[in-house]
Amino acid sequence: MLSLIQRFFKLESAGGILLFLAALIAILFANSPLNSVYHDFLNLPVSIQIGSFSINKTLIHWINDGFMAVFFVLVGLEVKRELLEGSLSRYQQAIFPAFAAVGGMIVPALVYIFIARQDPTLANGWAIPMATDIAFALGVMALLSKQVPLPLKIFLLALAIIDDLGAIVVIALFFSHGLSIQALIFAAITIVLLIALNRFKVTALCAYMVVGAILWASVLKSGVHATLAGVIIGFCIPLKGEKGETPLDDFEHLLAPWTSFLILPLFAFANAGVSFEGLDFSMITSPLLLAIALGLIIGKPVGVFGFSYLSVKLGIAKLPENINFKQIFAVAILCGIGFTMSMFLASLAFDANAGESVNSLSRLGILLGSTFSAIVGYFFLKQTTKTSSFLKK
Repeated sequence: MLSLIQRFFKLESAGGILLFLAALIAILFANSPLNSVYHDFLNLPVSIQIGSFSINKTLIHWINDGFMAVFFVLVGLEVKRELLEGSLSRYQQAIFPAFAAVGGMIVPALVYIFIARQDPTLANGWAIPMATDIAFALGVMALLSKQVPLPLKIFLLALAIIDDLGAIVVIALFFSHGLSIQALIFAAITIVLLIALNRFKVTALCAYMVVGAILWASVLKSGVHATLAGVIIGFCIPLKGEKGETPLDDFEHLLAPWTSFLILPLFAFANAGVSFEGLDFSMITSPLLLAIALGLIIGKPVGVFGFSYLSVKLGIAKLPENINFKQIFAVAILCGIGFTMSMFLASLAFDANAGESVNSLSRLGILLGSTFSAIVGYFFLKQTTKTSSFLKK
């Protein structure tokens, strides 16, 4: 039994499978007699107080604002590594997925705006279908890992990382409210401390964690979304130390299992609990649900593939070796798996005051769009990579 569990956690698709199971369990809880227990659990008050400083949040807010900040630390680490020595380190490598990512952000947002334009209360949701869930998309691709060419995996990873950067910019510009100057000053001081640690090549991760925790609390109190603190922390970890240490890689290896196997599934469990009670056909065809679902199902593939194709035809970028446009289209469909990041953006776009129906419909739209993209993307990828599998034999 133990060896079976160990083998499961070594699978490339393990993180994606756990995400799916956590979301499924949340939906089952929300549509069972345990519905009230599920919501009471998520609304448990949890507080931390040090002297006069205190943070009072419900459990779901701790998950969304606290645990997800740790996930964004990992995102910051991955982006920095890719920029310095990975798939985004050279212009020729970065420009093709960059164009694809930009298209994958612009077109879904336009699809959402076009469908939801008649209801001004839905205006804030335009960013929801922009995001790609790295863990889920790579998890689906991992199911075909033996026949998927390595350049195609790198393309998806680079695209998803740039996509995350876009989401971070959107959060910073459009979802920060009620700014506190005092808290921002504290945040600025801690950022300077983190940069100083980086410049002096301090490799002790505990130092970054302590200063980073202060930064997170300051950003949380400032009105800027707290997850942005995670990205800053990730960027401030040095790639290498003076004696050949590798703090960035070490921290990435430390955080990766926790985010894949605990934080992201916990986030899915906390946010995917959509109750189907009271839903009828008229709600299924509501502008909000359609705007999100079609943004992911149509907007993502059209944006990613369209911008990729144009960048090559205009001579701006080159198609990676041993890759064809059919495979790029298959990956473009997979990019419609918004799930975690889309849920996260939905929680920012529509707060509790928006009403339960709005929150339920937004989550349902994400689930439908992501599920469709995962299933169709898997079969398209399977068909388009058969030749690659044959060539490897």
